[in-house]
Parts: sequence; C-alpha cells; structure tokens
Amino acid sequence: MTEAVLIAVDVTKEYRKPFTGRRVDAVRGVCLNVRRGEIFGFLGPNGAGKTTTIKMLAGLVAPTRGTMEIFGARIPAPDAMARVGFLPENAYVHPYLTPREFVTLCARLSGLFGLRLRDRVLGVIERVGLAEAIDRPAKSLSKGMLQRTALAATLVHDPELLILDEPMSGLDPVGRKEVRDLIVEERHRGRTVFFSSHILSDVEMLCDRVSIMRKGQVVVSGALNELLAEGKRRSEITVGGASDALRLGLEPVTSSARQVGDTLVMEVEGDAAVRAVVERVLAEGAKLQSIMPKRETLEDLFVREAL
Repeated sequence: MTEAVLIAVDVTKEYRKPFTGRRVDAVRGVCLNVRRGEIFGFLGPNGAGKTTTIKMLAGLVAPTRGTMEIFGARIPAPDAMARVGFLPENAYVHPYLTPREFVTLCARLSGLFGLRLRDRVLGVIERVGLAEAIDRPAKSLSKGMLQRTALAATLVHDPELLILDEPMSGLDPVGRKEVRDLIVEERHRGRTVFFSSHILSDVEMLCDRVSIMRKGQVVVSGALNELLAEGKRRSEITVGGASDALRLGLEPVTSSARQVGDTLVMEVEGDAAVRAVVERVLAEGAKLQSIMPKRETLEDLFVREAL
C-alpha cells in the first residue's frame, strides 16, 4: 500500500462571530489521505472551507477538533514542515524586494546558504519563467509575475510535499500551462502535490484523486477516473419528427430533454434506457438521428455535488 504523507481525521474548525459569540463551523469532520507521489486536487465553491483546511494543514490555524499529520508527525511539527512547500492563496511579496531578494530570503529561512543557496535561487526563478524580471522590484511586477515569484519561493528548498492554494491564480494561459508542466515534473521527481483550484479543466488534466467540499464538509472523494467512470453510461439521443405524445411517453426514461421545433434531444442513463428510447422512437415512426455516448466531466460532477 502506498505510504500516506498527509492525513486528516475528523477535522473541525469553529469560529465565534463578533458581538453575538455564535459558533460557526467553517470546516466539519474533514478526512483526507494523500499518498506519496500523487497529485491530489482539493475542490469546492467559494466559502466551502478549502482555504481554512489548507491553513490548518500548513500549521497556521489550529483545528478545534480532529488530528492532522504530515510525514507521520502531528501538525505543527518543525521537522516535518521543513519538508513542505506552501503557497498561500494570496501570497505577499514585499514591494521593494526583487524576485532574487525575496526568494533568497525564503531560502535562508529554509536553512540554505552559500553557493547552494545561490544556485537554488537562480534555478527555481528560471524554472518558473521569471529570469528576465529577476532584479525588478516586486511593486513593478504584474499579478502573474508575483504569483511566479511566490511559487519560486515555495520550491526553493526542494520540498517533498507541495501544498498549493490556487497556484494558477493570476496567470495567463501560457503561465497556466507552465505551472501544470511544473507540477507534473515535480510528480515525476517523486514529489507529492496537494493543490486547490477553481480551474476544473486543470484539475481534471493533472490529478490522480480529488476531494470536493461543500459547506465545510467533504462530499465526494476518490480516484478521478473512478468518479467519472459512471458518466460513460450516459448517452445523448437526437430524434427528428418527435411529437408531443412521443416526448411525454419518453419522460420516465430520460434524465433531461429539450425540444427545438420537431427535434427532440434527450439524455438517458444506462444501456437499458437507450434501448427503451430506441424501441419507442421506431414504434412511433419518428426519425432516430443520432446516439452519442457522453462522458461525465469533472465540471459535471462538481456542479452536481458542490453547488
């Protein structure tokens, strides 16, 4: 069995509202198990509790209840956290520091020094595509360049586990591709990547497993290929010359239907439903125009479970 590098068990975080003192559960009973060498996607709409959970994983916020471990050590544990690279959602880069200076500062805080420090700083800045702006003050950089600077600081000490909160934020399509490539490269080097994102196409392209949060709870979790496999049994059927009687007769076996003129477009679940629709269409003398299998996307799953 693959070793788990990050574990959360029944984690809850409660806050109290000012003045009223009323308790609010930002996170409720979250369980996570991230395995060595995988890319794990952490999803949910705004306000679902993702960033609060990530802050607890990074040791910045203490959970009200539950346990969290990284590399077998209870969070916060300095030795374990030294092996983690953390990119917050809104990373702050001092406006008067250059990328070289900021990343050097972070490298020194991580225990690097001398020639190794200099080589690591130059190497990660080049990896994130910021070499041309290496000595420009941060106040003159675009949002995308600031995000690259923060990402370089996250990577400079060569961490074994990356915890990234919205790593593609502020990046153009080229920058997003470069960060995707970098994440895949880190996985090939044996690193583990845990990241949140609202860009579902990136998550679907990169991740081995995902968890989806809604209102502070994990509502879906598992291997992405297994979670989306059920969608292979969905089909879209287009029928020409469909009468109102045919449409009404097919309603019990269709999950959705729309009619444009005399053309009826239906979605059905399972092979049995496809056969039932085809038999009814042929019996009514309508024209069967197409049957198209549809694969469920991560966006379909997200909309159904998280919203």
